[in-house]
Amino acid sequence: MTDDVKTDETAAAGATGAPAPETAAKPSAIPADEMTRLTDDIVGALKTVYDPEIPADIYELGLIYRVDVDDDRVVTVDMTLTTPNCPSAAELPAQVEGAVAAVAGVREAKVNIVWDPPWDPSRMSDEARTVLNMW
Repeated sequence: MTDDVKTDETAAAGATGAPAPETAAKPSAIPADEMTRLTDDIVGALKTVYDPEIPADIYELGLIYRVDVDDDRVVTVDMTLTTPNCPSAAELPAQVEGAVAAVAGVREAKVNIVWDPPWDPSRMSDEARTVLNMW
């Protein structure tokens, strides 16, 4: 999967076919080159968070549904979990919030857990499929 967050559904499939998280398609007061760096760094931060039961990061697993950076540099992340009964449900959102908040240029990070659409293995990147041997 590429290291950028796509801005529309046609680009969202990326190189692997796994849906990338969407971003709000609105004009920003943040300069384009800064937004590109910020987005790349946010994706990099998301890739440092792993579900302790699965040896793949949450980004490549397809658990990140949306990343929105507002003009005040508040980042809102919509994410899901593999199941509502996930034993990591209490810790993963806090880890995501901490990882994103630590990115230079982010003023604040907020994480929303969403269940629609439900996660399924089709959201995983080829990288995650390889790690999990799920072909």
